[in-house]
Amino acid sequence: MKTLYTEASSNVRKTWALMTGVFVLIIGLGWIFSQVYNSPGILVLAVALSVILNVTGYWYSDKIVLSSSGAKLIQKSDNPELWRVVENLSITSGLPMPKLYVIPTEAPNAFATGRDKEHASVAVTAGLLEIMDKDELTGVLAHELSHVGNKDMLVSTVVVVLVGTISLLADFFLRMSFWGGGKRNDREGNGNLMLILGIVGAILAPIAATLIQLAISRKRESLADASGALLTRYPEGLASALEKIERNPYPTAGAGSATAHLYFTNPFKADVQNPKKVPFHVRLFMTHPPIEERIKALRAMSL
Repeated sequence: MKTLYTEASSNVRKTWALMTGVFVLIIGLGWIFSQVYNSPGILVLAVALSVILNVTGYWYSDKIVLSSSGAKLIQKSDNPELWRVVENLSITSGLPMPKLYVIPTEAPNAFATGRDKEHASVAVTAGLLEIMDKDELTGVLAHELSHVGNKDMLVSTVVVVLVGTISLLADFFLRMSFWGGGKRNDREGNGNLMLILGIVGAILAPIAATLIQLAISRKRESLADASGALLTRYPEGLASALEKIERNPYPTAGAGSATAHLYFTNPFKADVQNPKKVPFHVRLFMTHPPIEERIKALRAMSL
């Protein structure tokens, strides 16, 4: 019988499996490039680049995300109510108090970032603080702290970095292919075939990596909803917050395609209300589960 705990464990396992898939994509893409250009150094470069970007992402990704979103660090005196809610949730969940940031935008949204629970930050928008009551705000913040407790932040950071690596490698290879760079491998008459495979791989690999990134994002959001509801013992607070956000038309300023999956809800536009009417190809590229699906799952927890 499935429970919240077995589903959480299953989602974590699937997330790491998907991350392994991204690593395989990088190695596979590097191998194809090295065969096409008869240069083993390309494979070595692909692996080295992924390692370098991983290290950079691990240490500095949170600072980059906070800076790009325009988030401002606050202290307890700046917003005592927000501070107390996060402090109480941190004590309840056994997590250290994260740094708190406010993003000056009307769109109601939030995100958590940082490499681990000792270096976590939670950012909320001014619009979120304006329209949420205490129960709803508590639900949203419990969701974000669940990302911290579930170690989602590191997973999402690693995946973003690896997807970026694949895109860089693919762009590099396509430029070399079309502009005649490098010496192609024509041994045994297979040079043209390898070139075609290389170009196809360079085109499809970033798409596959993006799908992996989005699949991980959707699983993380569903798990954080369930964990946040368990933390507050009041799923209705989070469900009500999602309903208010669904009715709000404002896009989130400072959000980009590379960081969209970090936010509490889709930062660009409202989620499609009826998930049954969402075309399959659209669902593939959604950064979050449809809001209606999330509300339905939360209300089912209250029964």
